[in-house]
Amino acid sequence: MPATAAAEAPPSAPEKLAARLSSGEAGESLLTALREIKNQIIGNRTKKLVYLRLHAVPRIVALLSAPSSPPPVIVQAAAAVGSFACGVEEGVRAVLDAGAVPHLTMLLSHPDAKVIDSAARTLRIIFQSKMAPKYDFLLEENKAFLLSLLNSTNENITEFAASIIAHSCEKPTEQTSLCDAGVMQKLVYLLGGSTNQRDTCLDAISAIVRTNSDAAAKFISIGNGKAFNSLMGLIQDRYPRTRLLACVCLITVERAFPVYFQEMQIKSKLIVILLDLIEEAGRVGDDAPFVLKGLIEESEELHRQALSVTAAERLCGYMRKGKAVLEARRLEGILLVLGELSSKLEQSRAKLIELQVPTLVIDLLKHDCAQVRTAACCVIKNISRSLKNLCAGRFGTESTVMPLVQLLCDSSTSVQTSALDAICNVAVNLTTKKSVLLQCGGVSTLSQLARSMHSEVRLKSVRALRNLMFLLDRKDKDFIFTELTASTLTTLISDPDPLVQEQALALAGNFVDGCGDSTKYIFSEDISILNAVSRQLKSAGSPGMCIQGMSFLANIAAENDLHKDAVMDCILPVSPDLNISTPNSFLVNFLQSKERLLRLSSLWCLVNLVYPNHKNSLRVSALHSAGIISQLKTMVNDPCLDCKVDPFPLKEFTLRS
Repeated sequence: MPATAAAEAPPSAPEKLAARLSSGEAGESLLTALREIKNQIIGNRTKKLVYLRLHAVPRIVALLSAPSSPPPVIVQAAAAVGSFACGVEEGVRAVLDAGAVPHLTMLLSHPDAKVIDSAARTLRIIFQSKMAPKYDFLLEENKAFLLSLLNSTNENITEFAASIIAHSCEKPTEQTSLCDAGVMQKLVYLLGGSTNQRDTCLDAISAIVRTNSDAAAKFISIGNGKAFNSLMGLIQDRYPRTRLLACVCLITVERAFPVYFQEMQIKSKLIVILLDLIEEAGRVGDDAPFVLKGLIEESEELHRQALSVTAAERLCGYMRKGKAVLEARRLEGILLVLGELSSKLEQSRAKLIELQVPTLVIDLLKHDCAQVRTAACCVIKNISRSLKNLCAGRFGTESTVMPLVQLLCDSSTSVQTSALDAICNVAVNLTTKKSVLLQCGGVSTLSQLARSMHSEVRLKSVRALRNLMFLLDRKDKDFIFTELTASTLTTLISDPDPLVQEQALALAGNFVDGCGDSTKYIFSEDISILNAVSRQLKSAGSPGMCIQGMSFLANIAAENDLHKDAVMDCILPVSPDLNISTPNSFLVNFLQSKERLLRLSSLWCLVNLVYPNHKNSLRVSALHSAGIISQLKTMVNDPCLDCKVDPFPLKEFTLRS
């Protein structure tokens, strides 16, 4: 009978393998179980979760300190623990809860070199997680332990030491303490080791130097500049991750000690290297745009430098080539860089419009990833800061406005707020754009969001409505007021958040600005809006709120005598017993304020109260009794030219009194 091939045995079921860990098995059988579990979970999140549910981690961790565990078992157990902790938060938590860190730390002094290597590698993996315990380097025992690790000849141990520093060193006092102990010099020396050791040391140096000018100065002075030169060499290393980490380290040093980085050539080189790194596969390419954004952030000079090395063209090229296949994180980072580039310079916005970036970005407003949608809104917000392009109607089309309005109902609050930021800009004083917003349901959605429990959503919704309301005609104002309602506006004026109060008052001011009968909105529902404004001004809240409130009253006072009398009732409280105005009006304090705009808005309110019939003895008498006219006399020499009261009607009635 011919021989037959033996069928390959199916892999052991996870339940059976997990059971073997605590069944008292030993020797080769236990070793085989550990090795098979480790091989199954490497790079396999699903399998890791299966074994976590079977409580395999505590059983494996117990083997690390079991007296009967031979070195091969400890090596495989430590490696399996490292696999569980790699890339899965649930795995890290299980490893920490099982008490793996102290057991692994004890193994660093084990007589078997393979055990030491395995334990050190696993510890390094664990300390890459934010959940790992932090060492307090102000404690002498922790600092001594760290120095002993850095002095080791085992690279796995020195990598672990650098990982501890990168994870734990946050306080300036800790940074200084490590510098004084000579840790920086040891890290610089270790930059000459293996690729992994070099990379972890770069992370550690960044942690020690971050926002600490003294630490950065010490780094630069090491070896009379040799450490800095080594870092400059590493930004051109053959390994992409090393180049990226060297760029991060160099940027961190520059942020902490900018005096040393006067040459734009270094920063220009960093921009080019980071643009190249965006093309790299994996995590390096995903992280590179975020590092680039951090480099050029808030710097017009670096924005210009980025434009000069064709950063905009290259970033757009990446998006065109692979926006359908790019990882979401990389796409988000590229969008954030484009948003940063367009945040300050008009020439940057012009370049991005020339490259048709808005068209590319609008497509991404429907991306599956919330972070990408948020970043896309950021680009539109910044590009639409251009008054020239707003006036040209570039962003007023339905293709731009409709996707933004749809995002107002997004499940992510960050997307909602970013979309609101973009709408705030595209709603500014552009008739064509406003008509689209009014017709596509934008007003209704904004009015609903103005009632949100989330203060930031309320704030940005009210700001968008304020911009939309600016110089709007009567018909559209009626529509918005109906959607928003007087009661909602009254509530917003009294909102707990001072920023919401300020924007709500500005919105109310835009309601009463413009067409002749616009004040009808404020006198609806028993003048509840006017009463709310009066209460806020009497409470003398933030300067911004007071400025908007007085501007609002100034608009009301510009109308007929009925409106002027209503404003007088607001600024001059009346005693219920004597039926006369009391001399403690908040307006006197406003006229004495250090805030130029508050003094100016208060003056315009007075101008409108007394003009054109500035000889009205009743109003002048009331203003005089409240001490307002005497305060005006002192303002003839106000340091602000706009506040000087010599011209126009205030001059006459101040002199008359």
